[in-house]
Amino acid sequence: MTAILGFLRGSWTISVYTWREGMRKKTLIGFLILSILVIFGSSFMTAFLAQTTVGAGEEEINIETKLIKDICVTAISIFGVLIAIFISASVVPTEVENKVVYTVLSKPVSRFQYLLGKFVGAQLIIIINLALMGGLFFVALYAKERIMPTLLLWAVLLTYFEFLVVSAFTFAVSCTATSAVLPTIAGLFIYITGNLTEYLKDVYNRAGQTGQWFDEMIGQIAYGLYQILPNLQNFSMKNQILYLQPNDPPRDVQIPNLIAYGLVYAVAGYIIAYWVFRRKEL
Repeated sequence: MTAILGFLRGSWTISVYTWREGMRKKTLIGFLILSILVIFGSSFMTAFLAQTTVGAGEEEINIETKLIKDICVTAISIFGVLIAIFISASVVPTEVENKVVYTVLSKPVSRFQYLLGKFVGAQLIIIINLALMGGLFFVALYAKERIMPTLLLWAVLLTYFEFLVVSAFTFAVSCTATSAVLPTIAGLFIYITGNLTEYLKDVYNRAGQTGQWFDEMIGQIAYGLYQILPNLQNFSMKNQILYLQPNDPPRDVQIPNLIAYGLVYAVAGYIIAYWVFRRKEL
């Protein structure tokens, strides 16, 4: 028990140190300020629009409110994933480049303990920044509609697990690099690929209709990639935020399954990161 507590205490110390250092990065602060300005400024931007509504079946959609939601959701997605990628790509390479990792590992700190601390520290930064952006959106939406936007809370929760998947695999790539450039590019590629995974299923369906062996082979490859790669579109609740009432329950979304889905890919990414880092010459 004492050994376990010592292990956790050491990892937590590294996590807190990583969080403090990460929150001081000028690039991270810039992303956060820009996202807050966009979210906060969306209310002022829409103030210049006429208070008009359009019919949508039996409901009416307020254009101004919908525009605020669209701007805020997009801002959180873009700036949030940029923060997740930037932090995950830089926490390890920065310390390798500055030789700090040699000092830390020379102490009674295992590589697993060190890497776990860095990964948890990166998640603390991502969670805090996402909470700030989501909280500001929450206030803006409540001030506009005077309805408690509980649906937004579920959307922010799933958004974090989307960022967690991207962060884990970006973190794995960063363990192979000595600078943050390559992992940052890889993180953007992972995010884009994860949002295009659904198209692989379309490729598989279309390939099966041609009857050509080459097309069928491409279709099988696409289907295999579809089964393996994370589908980040599963975490998106943008349409529900835009078109449902703020206090409606989530529809057609199994939140526990999505959380488990995100955790599985996050653990897989961390295992790859540790496997790479354990063999890294330091």
